[in-house]
Amino acid sequence: MSTPFRRLIGASYLFKVPKQCLCRRHVSPQRTLSSGQVREISSCAPWWSGHSKWASIKHDKGKADAAKSKMRAIITKDISNAVKLGGPDPNMNPRLALAIAKAKQTATPKASIEAAIARGQGLSASGAALESVVVEAMLPPSIATVIECQTDNKLRLLSDLRLMIKEAGGSVSAIGYMFEKKGRIILQKKESMGADEVLDHAIELGVLDVIEDDQGRVVLYTEPAQTSEIADLVAKALEVEIEESEIIWDPNEDTKMPLDNEEAAQRLSEFLDELQDQTGIQGVYMNLSKGTIPEELWSELQSKLTA
Repeated sequence: MSTPFRRLIGASYLFKVPKQCLCRRHVSPQRTLSSGQVREISSCAPWWSGHSKWASIKHDKGKADAAKSKMRAIITKDISNAVKLGGPDPNMNPRLALAIAKAKQTATPKASIEAAIARGQGLSASGAALESVVVEAMLPPSIATVIECQTDNKLRLLSDLRLMIKEAGGSVSAIGYMFEKKGRIILQKKESMGADEVLDHAIELGVLDVIEDDQGRVVLYTEPAQTSEIADLVAKALEVEIEESEIIWDPNEDTKMPLDNEEAAQRLSEFLDELQDQTGIQGVYMNLSKGTIPEELWSELQSKLTA
């Protein structure tokens, strides 16, 4: 035994010091369990809840942001429609003034409001003329889709939309023959005025069809080229405000596809959410019918479509 090691052993016995590890690690004293305490020993991995507080906050914030984005998209569309119907001056256009007030209440950015006013005049936020673009696509499961846009950069918009359609599992293809272009005029709801009361006057003015929607509003369908003219005549003849006046793509009844797959319907809803975030989208039309999906999901899909 070497001299240094012998000295170390001898010193430990001499001073009655308990043996310690040479690495000088602190050894905590063992704890003893009091009576009544039981310690469980398990060799399996612990069970976790599967989520964290941060994940829950992130999920809730995502849902709130999506709802806010949807609300702002609806409001800016109302602003553009008001400009088309009554001009860009809110002092001379009460409906535009009301739409702008609603936008401010929901904290819609000033830039978005100005862009919506310009879009109603067919201009971009910078004052450049906007070009109308129509994209036709087929989305799973065999849903014909028409997307109407206005943009000052056609190539970039087409590239973005084609990529979104491809990622959704669809393809750009000519499906316009499955739809019919019509003029649609929605009258502001008025007491004691339904489709029956409007029908005779509307037919005389050149209206093709008169119905009532789910909200009890009277809806008139016209030839596309006569939409604006007939809207003015109806407003004067019936002394009623025009809520919307636009040209739509109405799907033919014999081409409508029933939605029976809830998962596919959910994917369509997510695709429509992505479209709402795309600048310049004016309208989205699909040849859908309810099928067997839940009523709540069907209502959600309808609220995201133009017609």
